[in-house]
Amino acid sequence: MTALAIYCRKEQELKPFNMRMGFDPIYLIITVVAMGLSKLASSMLQKRFKEYSALALPVSGKEVAEQMLRDNDIHDVKVISVKGQLTDHYNPANKTVNLSEVVYNQKNVSAVAVAAHEVGHAIQHAKAYGPLTFRSKMVPTVQFSSKMTQILIMAGFAVMMFMQSPIVLGIGIAFFAVTTLFTFVTLPVEFDASKRALAWLETANITSGSNHVAAKSALKWAASTYVVAALASLGQLLYYIMIFMRMSNRNNR
Repeated sequence: MTALAIYCRKEQELKPFNMRMGFDPIYLIITVVAMGLSKLASSMLQKRFKEYSALALPVSGKEVAEQMLRDNDIHDVKVISVKGQLTDHYNPANKTVNLSEVVYNQKNVSAVAVAAHEVGHAIQHAKAYGPLTFRSKMVPTVQFSSKMTQILIMAGFAVMMFMQSPIVLGIGIAFFAVTTLFTFVTLPVEFDASKRALAWLETANITSGSNHVAAKSALKWAASTYVVAALASLGQLLYYIMIFMRMSNRNNR
């Protein structure tokens, strides 16, 4: 059999797979839906935060964060200001509630809702909240998996095309599954932090009536970005598993 004949035969065998690699409607649908939902959630989040920033309160994000920490008997956590927009986060390594300049300084519903949410994470840390502890332990593994996933999956596709072996892709999928798990472990952590924040804001009489409803809405849209990220990651993971199973079944024939 000539080299050209061998090449043509190989191309015929891999034609279905090559079509998927070049233009797969399933992958396109997953990508478009994920991007659409992500853009919607991000757009609504920015819209609501801008809207609720017009609802003035007598205290700033910094003041709310510090008061909430004191009320929960937490005295070893600092509240600091960081540059950027939507850069608010709690750092368990150095025990700091990091608030963006807008949230730190301004006195409105959006600012206090975000500040209280981040303190919610500090409370979780102080109380050794299970999901947060598990997520923190996952961080080193997720950082390594994130670096290796793309390399392994791309290499896995190449190996499948030329050697018809799904092993490398399988390893890449396993690494990707770790990052997907991380996005889902993050969900209860974020939901619980918002729950703690809203309960304290109401109890401390920081927000009430329509202002409390607005604070709840702001945190709901913030949480929606994490939900979209988790579902998008799951969709991509299932797609990779589908390809892996198809190739494994084909090789077993």
